[in-house]
Amino acid sequence: MAELLCQGIYASYRDRPVLSGVDLSVETGTLTAILGASGSGKTTLLRVIMGFIAPDAGSVTLGSRVVAEPGRVHVPPNKRAIAYVAQEGALFPHLDVAANAGFGLARSERQHGSRVAEVLDLVGLDQSYARRRPHELSGGEQRRVALARALAPRPAVVLLDEPFSGLDAALRAETRAAVISALATADATALLVTHDQGEALSTGHEVAVLRDGQLVQTGPPETVYRTPADLDVAHFVGDAVVVPGEARREAVVCTLGTLPIRGEHVVGKVYVMIRPEQIRVNEGAGDGGIAAKVIGQIFYGPESALQLELDDGSRTAVTARTFDGTDAVPGDAVTLRVDGPVAVYPAEPTQP
Repeated sequence: MAELLCQGIYASYRDRPVLSGVDLSVETGTLTAILGASGSGKTTLLRVIMGFIAPDAGSVTLGSRVVAEPGRVHVPPNKRAIAYVAQEGALFPHLDVAANAGFGLARSERQHGSRVAEVLDLVGLDQSYARRRPHELSGGEQRRVALARALAPRPAVVLLDEPFSGLDAALRAETRAAVISALATADATALLVTHDQGEALSTGHEVAVLRDGQLVQTGPPETVYRTPADLDVAHFVGDAVVVPGEARREAVVCTLGTLPIRGEHVVGKVYVMIRPEQIRVNEGAGDGGIAAKVIGQIFYGPESALQLELDDGSRTAVTARTFDGTDAVPGDAVTLRVDGPVAVYPAEPTQP
């Protein structure tokens, strides 16, 4: 059952359209990640769900209760049982951790303190943190307290607005893991908005890609990554190698060989989308693979990105991502193979 349902949401600011027909369903106890670039409408969607702005059209339903529908109903934010976690945590600097975490609770429950202790434990903070002030916490600890405050009143839905922004890489990963664990333990229904592709793919039960105010694809992370709705989504959710090809139902012929097609079989001229980690690089030549030359290398630690040029006269440039510590360096001759099926998209018709 959907705990949060948005149907046909349109919203604008001073006649400037921001959201255009957004349909979104978040199932009870799951987390959906809204992935979009800056200006795509992510925060506006959260504001509509929270009740801070009324949609121009469409409806928002929580459980079986309609909370927003133009001309009929607009439940105020404090009556929606929705929790909001802002980008910077937004803790009250004059209150200690316990008071921040219990801010949304009834006075009797705050005084008893058991729920505060429970949610602090839920986000991985022991009772030694209870009397600290926000300025005594790390950035990651502040985000955990903000989540504890959001979870304390047992909301129907938790909205997280870029909750890990501004944290360094290690702290970001640690905080993200703690937040996801806390949400799962609480069996919370959550919506996270982010512009970070890796974050969306690694946290969401489903990923919804928002582009120019429209949801262009919603599905499990693996589907969005491996079978993007179009080439723009393909480039947005990860690195992509795109080459022209000729589809023949189950397979496509292109400069990187004859490759199996993932998803719907098509016939005709297409663009072939290959993820860089699918391209296997063998040093030397003559093993039957596609001949290429290394023209650049970027080292990332556990992986390397090899920039390659095909040796077939086309000078086609591709990028391969390797995890096996290959010794290939710029100038080396190598051969390439593509592992696994690829996604294809109909080529645009030639303009007269």
